[in-house]
Amino acid sequence: MDRRAKASWTGAGEGSGVVELSAAELGAGVVLGDRATLVQFSTAFCQPCRATRRVLAQVAALVPGVAHVDIDAERHLELVRRLEILRTPTTLVLDAHGTVVHRAAGQPRRAAVLAALADAL
Repeated sequence: MDRRAKASWTGAGEGSGVVELSAAELGAGVVLGDRATLVQFSTAFCQPCRATRRVLAQVAALVPGVAHVDIDAERHLELVRRLEILRTPTTLVLDAHGTVVHRAAGQPRRAAVLAALADAL
C-alpha cells in the first residue's frame, strides 16, 4: 500500500479567482516556458519536495515548451502569502500567459501532472 500523501488538484476557477504571475515575480533569472510552466514551492527539509522536483523535471523534459521552476517558499514569503500557499510541496500549473490554471498541494503523480498540464497547453 502506498502511504505517501497524494496531491489534491484544483482548477483555476476554484478558490480565490484568476491569478497571473510573471517571471520577475518568481525571481531573478526565472524563465517561463513557451507553452506552460510548472511552479513548485518547496522548503529545504521537505522530503516530498524532492520527489516532486524529480516528477516535475521529468514532465518538463518530456513536453516541449514546458519549464519547471522551483521556488524556495522560505525566501519568498510575500509571494507565498499572496498565493495562499499553505504547505509544501505546492505545484502551480501556468499557461503560456502566466495564468494559474491548476494547483496542487502534496506530492503529485506524473499522470496527474500531465493531465493538469493538458489544460494549460
